[in-house]
Amino acid sequence: MKIDAVELTLFAWDDIPPTRYTSGAQNQSGKSNLALLSIKTTAGIEGNAFLGGATNPAETDAGALIRFLKPVLMGKDPLAREDLHAALRSRQRNMGLRTIGACDTALWDIAAKAAGMPLYKFLGGGRSAIGAYASSQVLDSPQAYAEEAQKFKAQGWKAYKIHPPHPASEDIRVCEAVRKAVGDGYSLMLDSTWSYRYPDALRVGRAIERLGYLWYEDPLNEEDIYAYVTLRQKLDIPILATEYPAGDIGTYAVWLTERATDYLRGDIPNKGGLTTMLKTAHLAEAFHTTYEVHHGGNSANNMAQLHFACAIANTTFFEVLLPHGAHKYGLINDIEIGGDGLAHCPEVPGIGAQFDLDLIQRKEIARLS
Repeated sequence: MKIDAVELTLFAWDDIPPTRYTSGAQNQSGKSNLALLSIKTTAGIEGNAFLGGATNPAETDAGALIRFLKPVLMGKDPLAREDLHAALRSRQRNMGLRTIGACDTALWDIAAKAAGMPLYKFLGGGRSAIGAYASSQVLDSPQAYAEEAQKFKAQGWKAYKIHPPHPASEDIRVCEAVRKAVGDGYSLMLDSTWSYRYPDALRVGRAIERLGYLWYEDPLNEEDIYAYVTLRQKLDIPILATEYPAGDIGTYAVWLTERATDYLRGDIPNKGGLTTMLKTAHLAEAFHTTYEVHHGGNSANNMAQLHFACAIANTTFFEVLLPHGAHKYGLINDIEIGGDGLAHCPEVPGIGAQFDLDLIQRKEIARLS
């Protein structure tokens, strides 16, 4: 089996709800675009993935994928993922990791289809579902966060994560209001999105530690390793970092050698695919810690990452950014969270994403090959 075609279909994504997860505005235009990547083989097995997201249009990276990565893939064995991933990474300086992530995802889709197994089983996983948590936007008041957390708890979701409004004193009030609303037995997390300097990070950390929060995510700028080390020494609540630094497995090394974080984190577009994520999850396991999965930026990435999360023993939750439908586009069978609070993997060979080809055709902008 050899790769005999690499194709992209670029299509429009309109009417995206405005969203904001940091103190700065994000995705206010309501428009972006995705690209359906198709890697085809001489055996008739096709692997697919999406390139792009609500805040990172595919048009930014599509040309680079065809120019720099297609020549690496053509004529190669699609099952030789280690060799291909290394070859793709060697072109990293010519384009972003999002392109590598899309290609790597499509290759995993081919491999699981060739094996006749859902991806989570192909990865060695025994569970087909994992608990989901609702990941908030920046909301207007502590009461708004409290009411939203209560709603998702009542719907059976396993946890709620706050993206707070800042400054630190207001963030503490939000965290207190949410804990009071949901009670002591419900899992809560805080994602401060790299917004504090050390004194505020310590103050907020001590507050949510008292409130029994599950983890404290990205309190400081990702370059401030020294302050992360000091903060971790002062707090008992686990710190979760490493989401933002873009790169392969080597970007995690300093966080472990300096003991700057308790948990590791990653996603397909920012780390260059499931291959990097798999290695890093096993690296985290060697340090007896967890590897949590960040939102993947588009529906196909999220489905692939759901399989990954179910297959990795030291992954504990599946993230869903709110509003629930804001990042859903292009699939017929997108992930839904039921009353059991779980995200369930498709039980078909491969990733199992059913692409909405009618929508993609209607919204088509260009084809690249």
